[in-house]
Amino acid sequence: MRLNQLDERIVHALAEDARRSYADIGAEVGLSAPAVKRRVDRLREQGAITGFTVRVDPSALGWETEGFIEMYCRSNTSPEDIRRGLERYPEVASASTVTGDADAIVQVFASDMRHFERVLERIAGEPFVERTRSVLVLSPLLRRYGSGSPA
Repeated sequence: MRLNQLDERIVHALAEDARRSYADIGAEVGLSAPAVKRRVDRLREQGAITGFTVRVDPSALGWETEGFIEMYCRSNTSPEDIRRGLERYPEVASASTVTGDADAIVQVFASDMRHFERVLERIAGEPFVERTRSVLVLSPLLRRYGSGSPA
């Protein structure tokens, strides 16, 4: 499904601040509040909007260390095997299969360096993992949250 330009503008407004009122969004995009609500309801029904959430600074929850782990998996490891193996780690913020030498890349938040090391060791010990390579984030420079390209 491809969104039209008006729906994209509504989605961008919600991605920026999901607590905005339909009237406020309507004023921005040139629709009434009920028209915005109908479009949002339709986008939810169609699966374009999958939910509403809050963004929390990880450090506010005690997660001061961020890193990425490249996973190199044994042959015949499916993406579903990787997902199942990683979903039990609360420290894993995201995981994706990737092109290149690695099979997957995993974003991890930890309380400190030692905690990150323990998580890395546990992930490296998964039966489907052949080896890992990790990098630590020094300073996040830019983060976008689900709004896609600018409206």
